[in-house]
Amino acid sequence: LPKDTKQLLANYNDVPQNLISAIVDANRTRKDHVADVIIGKSPKIVGIYRLTMKMNSDNFRASAIQGVMKRIKAKGIAVVVYEPTLDADDFFNSPVIRNFEDFKRVSDVIVANRWDKSLEDVKDKVYTRDIFDRD
Repeated sequence: LPKDTKQLLANYNDVPQNLISAIVDANRTRKDHVADVIIGKSPKIVGIYRLTMKMNSDNFRASAIQGVMKRIKAKGIAVVVYEPTLDADDFFNSPVIRNFEDFKRVSDVIVANRWDKSLEDVKDKVYTRDIFDRD
């Protein structure tokens, strides 16, 4: 959990260690990799399908997807969000699209933390770490 390991690293800043720093670095490397793969697909619009990391959760305040979004947007690629639990019209300056069909239509690449059957008709657009379709 990125926020927890960063806090742990801060708490033990004066204690010699390698493991916690390595975890923080690995989390950063993973976000870089995910963003690079998505950017490599040359999309005009990237859709973020759900901001939450875990199924049945509504907590996305420190979601790793925010770092991926930041990296993608830094390359000038537009990002849109589909998150039914979010009441705001934008998330980190990216528009929130409430109509799922519109979201799927406008997104060239859809980034999903986990696979969902509702994405089946756009499977060729989906990038997910959930290679086993089980969260």
